[in-house]
Amino acid sequence: VQLQASGGGLVQAGGSLKLSCAASGRTFIGYDLGWFRRTPGKEREFVAAIRLSGSTTSYADSVKGRFTISRDNVKNTAFLQMNSLKPEDTAVYYCAARLSLPYSDYKSGYDFWGQGTQVTVSS
Repeated sequence: VQLQASGGGLVQAGGSLKLSCAASGRTFIGYDLGWFRRTPGKEREFVAAIRLSGSTTSYADSVKGRFTISRDNVKNTAFLQMNSLKPEDTAVYYCAARLSLPYSDYKSGYDFWGQGTQVTVSS
């Protein structure tokens, strides 16, 4: 499955952005979806994930209560609504997909990655 992330941009601290991840080549059905981010000089960081059914989600502690992950399996699109943004949220955000298997965590097993979209939060 090919993934295309979009929706990044420049926003002031306290503002909001909504990222989208569109899939092509294969339906979203059968895949868990995740969002990760990376800043220069740091390891890639897990942000959020949503299981196939959409009923189970997981968030990094740093974004819990501010970010919301969702998916539309009909439109083959996933979303990351980001509210109350902070300068430390500045990063390139990537969406990823993995087969929906009984993983013990939400951070590993992703085989498909989008190209990333830049989010910059100014103070």
